[in-house]
Amino acid sequence: MTVARLAVLLCVLAAPAAGQIAVPSLGGTVGEAVSTLPREITRLGNTVTDGLQSATALAQGRIERIDALIRRNSRSIERDGKGEAARLGELLIVDPTTANLTATNSAGYATIEQGEIDGTGVRFARLAVPAGISLARAERDLKRKFPAIIFSPDHLHFASSVQLSARDVTQGSTASAFKTGGTVGLIDGGVDSGIAVVQARGFASGAPAASQHGTAVASSLVFAGVGRIVAADVYGRDPAGGNALAVARALGWMTALRVPVVTISLVGPNNPLLARTIAAASARGTIVVAAVGNDGPAAPPAYPASYPDVVAVTGVDGQNRALIEAGRALHLDYAAPGADIFVTGLAGRTMKARGTSFAAPLVAARIAAAYAAAPDRRTLFHQIDSAAIDLGRKGPDLLYGRGLVCGDCRRTK
Repeated sequence: MTVARLAVLLCVLAAPAAGQIAVPSLGGTVGEAVSTLPREITRLGNTVTDGLQSATALAQGRIERIDALIRRNSRSIERDGKGEAARLGELLIVDPTTANLTATNSAGYATIEQGEIDGTGVRFARLAVPAGISLARAERDLKRKFPAIIFSPDHLHFASSVQLSARDVTQGSTASAFKTGGTVGLIDGGVDSGIAVVQARGFASGAPAASQHGTAVASSLVFAGVGRIVAADVYGRDPAGGNALAVARALGWMTALRVPVVTISLVGPNNPLLARTIAAASARGTIVVAAVGNDGPAAPPAYPASYPDVVAVTGVDGQNRALIEAGRALHLDYAAPGADIFVTGLAGRTMKARGTSFAAPLVAARIAAAYAAAPDRRTLFHQIDSAAIDLGRKGPDLLYGRGLVCGDCRRTK
């Protein structure tokens, strides 16, 4: 069975399955919780059964990674009613009115903060859940009492890389053979000082703080020829970093700065505040590019990649085969190199990398290069589509979207 046929079958068949193979996690905070790939998944099986085992192992690994994170950070993180990780003891309201806040305050939910996401016009409020009440119960009770108000947990988002290997590490350079130019905003962990950014800002306690993942994704932008990087650190040293409010604020900041293209290699659940912010940013001309993640086709749809205004990107290996661990979104736009590549991490160290995290910035780089000359969004994406290499079956498909972008900008050493 070919890789392409197997991957299509995985997308169709894997969703209801459940597996028991654990995927370990690394680090004590969301920003450090990058999953590793078990040995049995690194070899693509020859049968549908093999593929389903891999897919369900990845989905189970996602669950276990969240479990481990919550156990380590039980004073900062808890599950919402759907089992997703969120900031402990807080709920968000989207576009609250004075009457909304008066009502929720009277119900025992104090207002921690209220404000507006810069550059978008989207308003929000943070509510404190009363002591002794779980997030799941609070959300359920408030929705029952006030059905017209949009409540949401402050969901956490995880880095969408699978592997950053320190084996055979050497000092390296991000020097690029491409001179594409353009400006790209990066929403991730902090970027090491060895990679030049024109502006950086933190949106979490202790931010900006250099991180392995943020630095590696930034190095992919540099290698793809991006001229200017604007970096937002949504993790810092906060155990509950990468939350929806932090990501929304980072995107609003970039929208206010008129950053044309923003890349996000993070994944989490559907969140009303982030969805509203992305829609508002898109309406103001910001193009958001996001990775589909690496939890496999049996995992829930990844966000922000699944929002309708976002360019969703998957990854391929050195032979242009779809990554078996690639997650899924409600739509798919492009594929880009996401394995058999190298990136630069902290202290300028070169590492072998794998994951859709490193595919998204390559697509963002190509969009940014074409942005200034394109008279409108339709023309811009027509240019990107025309340059994309069709993989798999003819035309757009579930594995590669509308084709491979930046296939010639693999960093192989």
